Amino acid sequence: MAGILPPFTASSAYNKVKAAQDLWNTRDPQKVAPAYTPDSIWRNRTTFLRGTTEITEFLSEKWKHENGYRLRKELFSFSDDKIAVQFWYEYFVEVENGGRKWYRCYGLEDWTFAQDGKMRKRMMSGNDVEIVEEERWFKDGVDVDDVKIGEEHW
Repeated sequence: MAGILPPFTASSAYNKVKAAQDLWNTRDPQKVAPAYTPDSIWRNRTTFLRGTTEITEFLSEKWKHENGYRLRKELFSFSDDKIAVQFWYEYFVEVENGGRKWYRCYGLEDWTFAQDGKMRKRMMSGNDVEIVEEERWFKDGVDVDDVKIGEEHW
């Protein structure tokens, strides 16, 4: 992801978004964190973080609880060193008797990049909606980019 440098064009901004999507879908904090500057500033909903150590810790905890995590990101807007993203992800939490409760998060992010292509700021707002198994978009074996997401969800 760091190899795609600002200033962004429509093509490079799109590629940066899809690279981030692929990276996050690994669910590996050790792979994700190096895409951010050592002093990167984050807001993730109501959590404020600074630096790759805090980012790694946060993502480790996040993915312990958000099982079956599958994410799609789409380019919303961009400028020289900024990108705005719309995203959706689905995950489940374990419930009593070994069951699962599924959720879909709808959200927006704004990103600011350093000249080396690493993200120096990430501001995220997201809302979780409980869904049932039949409403899932990103089922196992489905390419998240092939899912048609209707306008009512954009």
